[in-house]
Amino acid sequence: MSTVTLSIGPKTYTIACADGQEAHIRALGAMIAEKYAQLGSARAPLEAQNLLFAGLFLADELAEARKRAAPAAESAAEPDTSELDALRETVTRLEAELEASRAAAASEPPPAPKPQFDLFGGPPADSGAAEDLAEKLEALAARAEASAAALEALGASA
Repeated sequence: MSTVTLSIGPKTYTIACADGQEAHIRALGAMIAEKYAQLGSARAPLEAQNLLFAGLFLADELAEARKRAAPAAESAAEPDTSELDALRETVTRLEAELEASRAAAASEPPPAPKPQFDLFGGPPADSGAAEDLAEKLEALAARAEASAAALEALGASA
C-alpha cells in the first residue's frame, strides 16, 4: 500500500492507494485542483463545499462527454447493411454450390470394387509393385519394337 499527498486549494490531503497507482491518483488530484481553482473568488467559506463544487464541475464534464460519446457508440453498433447483404449473398452462393456437389455425388455410380485377385489368381499387387512392373513392361515393349524395326531394315536391304 502506498500513499500520495495531494494539494487542493489551501489544504493537502494524504491518500492511500495500491502500489503502482500513485501517478494515476496524482493525475486525478490535479484535475480536482484545477476545478477547485476555477471557483476563484466565488469560494464558499467551508472547504467541503468548495470540494463539492469542484466535484460537480468534473461530473458535468463527464456527463457532457458521455452525451457526445453516446451517438458515436450507437452508430458504431449499427452494422453496415451493404456488408451484411454481401455476406448473405456469399453464404447463399456457397450453400447452392454445396447442394449441387451433394446432388452430383449422389447421382454418380459408386466406384467399382477393387478386385480380390489379380489376373494370375494371386492377391492384388500393391500399387508400388504394379507401377514398377508396368514400367518394366513398357521398356520391354520399346525394346521389342526397336528390334522389329532393325529386322525390317535388314530384310529390306537383303
